[in-house]
Amino acid sequence: MRTLGNFALIFILSGQIAYSDANGIRQSVAPGDAILVFPDLAHAYGPAAENIWEQIYIVFNGPQFELLADAGILSATPPLWRLGSVEYWQHRLEELFRETPLRHGSDATRTIGRFVNLLTDMAATHAEAQQTPQDTWLSESMRLLSEPGPNGWLTPQQTAQRVGLSYENFRKLFAKRAGESPGSFHKRRRIEHACAMIYQGSRPFKELADEHGFCDVFHFSKAFTQVMGESPSDYRKRVKGS
Repeated sequence: MRTLGNFALIFILSGQIAYSDANGIRQSVAPGDAILVFPDLAHAYGPAAENIWEQIYIVFNGPQFELLADAGILSATPPLWRLGSVEYWQHRLEELFRETPLRHGSDATRTIGRFVNLLTDMAATHAEAQQTPQDTWLSESMRLLSEPGPNGWLTPQQTAQRVGLSYENFRKLFAKRAGESPGSFHKRRRIEHACAMIYQGSRPFKELADEHGFCDVFHFSKAFTQVMGESPSDYRKRVKGS
């Protein structure tokens, strides 16, 4: 075993490995899983059945992450997140850490903020997978708020109806269990979906605003800036390298 002295996130892209640490935890790790390494926690991992695996390895430290640990969002017991989709999380990690020059200090600040947001999303995704049958309304609500349906994006009010709750009760329960209001969660998921579309293509912002349930480009741009810390235009220039 070794001690790193920093936090680390190890996202497994392929292969099967075994993880162990000084807390006595022994777990197998598969593609779509992430290992969370804590400072000063002796740990080890290596191949379980094959000699080769692929990973994304990120080392980080700072007061922001210590606050996440104090809040229980980052936890060493257990230190493994079951995240599911390799492609989805690989895309988010690679987009976040694209090798683009930092123009000024605010770029680094935004990157740290996005990484904190990504870590909380990973923790929430793992927590959703561990829910009991009594919590199925929450995972179903998150699913409905996170992706467009045949007729577009459902509003939080429509989602409450789908899971059989009054909106006021739904809003309170969702905020208590998810750590944010359904409206905030819904806005963030739509913007993240729009980010993926900007990254993959060059569609006009008017089309993206309409498709993601915003009444016009102004409101889309305002929400985008609130979530991402930069305008849609600046984001497109950054990820397209122009």
